Amino acid sequence: MTLRVLVTNDDGIAAPGIQALALAAAQRGLDVVVAAPLEEASGTSAAMSAVERDGRVVVHDHPLPDLAGVPAYGVGGSPGFITLIALHGAFGPPPSVVLSGINRGANAGRAVLHSGTVGAAFTAASNGCRAMAVSLDVLSAGEATATSGGAAVDAAARVRDAERHWDTAARVALDLLPRLTSGPPESVLNVNAPDLPHGRLRGVRRGSLASFGQVQMTVAESGHGFVRTALEEPGQAAQPGTDVALLAAGYASVTAIRAVTEVTDVDLAGLDEQP
Repeated sequence: MTLRVLVTNDDGIAAPGIQALALAAAQRGLDVVVAAPLEEASGTSAAMSAVERDGRVVVHDHPLPDLAGVPAYGVGGSPGFITLIALHGAFGPPPSVVLSGINRGANAGRAVLHSGTVGAAFTAASNGCRAMAVSLDVLSAGEATATSGGAAVDAAARVRDAERHWDTAARVALDLLPRLTSGPPESVLNVNAPDLPHGRLRGVRRGSLASFGQVQMTVAESGHGFVRTALEEPGQAAQPGTDVALLAAGYASVTAIRAVTEVTDVDLAGLDEQP
């Protein structure tokens, strides 16, 4: 039975990363459907937001280059929302796997909480569907934007998209698919690849989540009726073995993460005995 795969992202249906990921999945013989935001939705985490007209969510056919026969849709909604409705059959048979990406900019460290790319994967996993978030480390932290959810991106980079090594991240992701499908459905694989030709990739390593992302948001100025934010590089070096450190060393990093999880190490003893 052919594996049914939803490919989505937070950069928008026209982004080059989603085309590379969908093409790689189709070339592996997977049953692919693509559905992604009509507009960029970076930094939306797992938000449930949508644009409606007359009570209906906006959905447009959006065929992708080199993917004849692969249904693709631009949706007026956040990546998490798109993933959820896909699991309920909005775009044909529900997927068994969600591949979210390839994001324009790394999603690393604990900043993944804010990423729309990772948020789509978390939404899938929370609803019993295996998922992977895939990102390409295309820029330095100094070129980031405050709405990127931890990913280092900027507007000028879009003109250089054709030079990026999207195929490297796509190949790493599809090679990891057997590990994803054999693991627990509530877990997500967060994959980050450096912007290098696959032949120059030093390898794929398991990376722990850094205690910070590639960038951190600060309040640069506040005044009457406004706040101005800025992003800056962390003031400490990345710890060895973390996703941020592995990327800097030329490795692709993969981290198994989980979204909403109950913890048992908080003392709530005696509450069940109260009247």
